[in-house]
Parts: sequence; C-alpha cells; structure tokens
Amino acid sequence: MSSFEFRLIKSCGVAAPRLGEMHTPRGVVHTPAFMPVATYGTVKTMTPEEVRGLGAQIILGNVYHLFLRPGVELIARLGGLGRFMNWSGPILTDSGGYQIFSLAPFRTITEEGVLFRSHLNGDRHFLTPEKVVELQEALEVDIMMCLDECPPYPCPEGEVRRATDLTYLWAKRSLAAWQQRDRALFAIVQGGMIPAWRQEAAQALRELDFPGYALGGLSVGEDKELTYAMIEATVPELPEDKPRYLMGMGLPEDLVEGVARGIDLFDCVVPTRNARNGLAYVSTGKVNLRNAPYAQDAMPLDENCRCYTCRHYSRAYLRHLFMSREILAYRLLTWHNLYYYLDLMARMREAIAKGLFASFREEFYNLRQ
Repeated sequence: MSSFEFRLIKSCGVAAPRLGEMHTPRGVVHTPAFMPVATYGTVKTMTPEEVRGLGAQIILGNVYHLFLRPGVELIARLGGLGRFMNWSGPILTDSGGYQIFSLAPFRTITEEGVLFRSHLNGDRHFLTPEKVVELQEALEVDIMMCLDECPPYPCPEGEVRRATDLTYLWAKRSLAAWQQRDRALFAIVQGGMIPAWRQEAAQALRELDFPGYALGGLSVGEDKELTYAMIEATVPELPEDKPRYLMGMGLPEDLVEGVARGIDLFDCVVPTRNARNGLAYVSTGKVNLRNAPYAQDAMPLDENCRCYTCRHYSRAYLRHLFMSREILAYRLLTWHNLYYYLDLMARMREAIAKGLFASFREEFYNLRQ
C-alpha cells in the first residue's frame, strides 16, 4: 500500500477555495469532498456500489460504535473494515469524541481517558487516546482521528480551556501511539467559541506535524455566523499543505461556506438522516414530503437533478411511499440527497478549477431565494 499524501492543486488564498488531492492507500480523493456517513459500516439504505456510483470517493465510519458492535476484533479478523463492508475506496473513522460529547450522562472523563457505559447494554469500557489509535489501525482504515473532548455550547470558559488542553495532550499521546505510518492520523482543533484559543490550539497542533487537521466542536448549538467566524479564525493557522476537515457540519450552505473558507473535507448525517424523515435537498432549498400539497404533485423532487429518483418518480409517489412507511421511500430519498450533495461538491470543484467559485456561490443563493 502507498502512503498518505496531500497535494495542493490550486489555491485562491490563505482561507479561500482550493483544490487538492488526498492520496490514500485505497485511492485518490479529489477535494473539496463530502464523506457519506457509514457509522456502523453502512450508509443506511444503500449498498456500497450504489454509494460509489453516486460519486462518493470516501466514506466515514465510527470507531466508538464499531467497537461496541460487532467489535473491532471481529472486523479485523475478517479482513478490516473495507473488506467487512465491501467498500474498496478510502475510509476515515471518527474517534468517538462526538459520542463522548453527546452521551455525557454515560461517561467520566479523566486525563488518562474516558470511562463510559455502553448506551446499548450498560457495559463499562475505558478508552484512552492510545487505545483509540490501536482500534483504528486494527480496522485498517486510511485516515484515523485522534481522541478529543468536544465542549458543549454554551460552556464556562474554564471547561473550554480544560477540554482544549486535554485534546492537545491526547493528540500528543495519539501521535506517539501511531504505528502504521502509511495511514494518516488527523489532529482535531478545539477551543470552543473563543477565537484566540482556537488559534492557539491550531498553532500548537501544527507544531506536532500531523498529516491533516480537523476543526471540531462546531455546530453544537451556536448560530451560523459564530460557526463561520471560528472557521475563519482557525484556518489561517493550519498548514497550507495539509488537508482541513470540518467535522459534522453538512447543510448545503455549510458546504458552500466551508469551501469558501478553505475547507477540504466534510461529513454529516444530514442528507441520509433527513431523507428518512421525508426531507429532500434540492437546488431551490428543501422539499418536505410531509406537507400535504405534495400529495398531488407530479413534478420530480428537483427539475434540475439527474439522479435516478428524480428521473423516475414524482413528488406525489414519493410522498405516498413515505406516508405509507415503505422502505423504498427511504432508499429513494437517500439516493437523491446523496446525489445532490456529491454533485454539489463536484460542481464546486469545477468552479474552483475555472476560477468561477464566486459566481457559483452567488448562483447557489439566488436559486434558493
């Protein structure tokens, strides 16, 4: 297997749109890129071949959830996560830091690591930064994330400071534990909603020379303008020749604004989860199939979309399936939403390559008015 490498192809400025290539052991990812979420080793309702056919270059799994079931040891024995789930492309695994945040009643955080009770059966487990790296290496993924602590919002400054310092300490320990150097290990920048602390954290982690850097702890309840301000404060402090990953943010406008600020990699459950809730993302905004007027609407979800769903089915039929709780509804809506997201990223890459991103961004918002 070849080693991980990031190549910057075109840059429009320090914190501006850019094109890149992530060369991983399982293939090349052209950035900026969106990663469909396969938390348990599956993108819900879709086969790996379908996800690849929609244009996905890389997917995201979650080591916390896979650790609980079916177990990393089993997956490793069966050939690693890619072989286990029949996905031949690159894989990034989240370390479980967000689960530490979201499952607060079930865990205790110390400098050594995290003691938690499984949300499935109450069993007690203890994860350290070293253990999380070991688990991800056993899964044989292409990009691994350091264990981090994500502070909530709002949060007392003392707690934010402690979480930021602990994330840095854990990053150093993760780096020391990292054995499979042909695979990448990304550090995570925390710092709450305090620009100076995010800049300080980014500068400190930059000195450790990780293969890539992620922005964590965003979209946890703050308003969008504050989110974007934190991205703007952080990105200039990160190395230009390393990929930048915005964790867990994924409304269409988040992708556009993240790319505008120099972000290379995105993930979010929004397109797949909301598909199962009857919500489709379209060029003019959103279509909520729960709304009664769609019951007799013969139009496709999006007249500008060439996905399988839009080429074959009306809003009325899709609403009928959804209201009847037919599994096909979830598949067809997921198909459309992922196509929309992946096509949006492809069109942004094309616009950057042609020097037309500003026009693309303006048109994106004009269509949604």
